[in-house]
Amino acid sequence: MNDSDHDLGDDHGGDGGHGAADEAAERLLEEELRQAAAVLDPVPDALRQLAVDAYALHDLDARIAELTFDSLLDAIPVRGAADVPRMLTFQAGELTVDVEVSGDGLLGQVMPPQPARIEVLHGPRPGAPLTADDLGRFTGEAPPAGPFALRLRAGGRLVVTEWLRT
Repeated sequence: MNDSDHDLGDDHGGDGGHGAADEAAERLLEEELRQAAAVLDPVPDALRQLAVDAYALHDLDARIAELTFDSLLDAIPVRGAADVPRMLTFQAGELTVDVEVSGDGLLGQVMPPQPARIEVLHGPRPGAPLTADDLGRFTGEAPPAGPFALRLRAGGRLVVTEWLRT
């Protein structure tokens, strides 16, 4: 047996000495470091916006769905109403997407009614996948805090909404 035979257990099939507890500790340390960096050296708002804008370009062949209604900006506030869901309408050509955003999650519909695959985008990680039924209806978890957008694949088209903050 030579030296390379001794190393096979370390390179093939072994966990490299890391157990589940070590991985959990590494994740905890990483999160603590992220929090410390956010406090001690926060990302400037202008740089954050540039990153969001650059990320939006990765779907260059997608149509951009323009925000045509936002209840935070366009609706008349109701006196005494608390925890009112945010209503959004996006338009891309003949395609319309109506979305209600609340603490309970997303509720939406694609018009004209049609099946669609939808992702909730919130940074470089893959988005949460949602599916619209034959009537164009979909539901999902509330988007994470911070900027988010929706990517829709419907009728052979790719549409991405404008980025918004929850």
